[in-house]
Amino acid sequence: MRMMNEFEAQVLSDLTVLKTQMSGLMGDGSGGRLAELERRMDRHEQNWQRAKGFAAAMSVLLAVIEVAFEAWHRR
Repeated sequence: MRMMNEFEAQVLSDLTVLKTQMSGLMGDGSGGRLAELERRMDRHEQNWQRAKGFAAAMSVLLAVIEVAFEAWHRR
């Protein structure tokens, strides 16, 4: 078997580093940094939807209060 030249050794070294980084990014089946980022994005989206629902409910409540106040004020 022939010996590797310097370029081949550097490529193999870089591939080993890349494999390690990809393992950290993707995880080993239990989820890596990418899976954690997806979970955080899902939680953020859920909180955003709740905030929008709360704002919509508050606007309806304020509209009902304003209509009731106007009706009471006219009498």
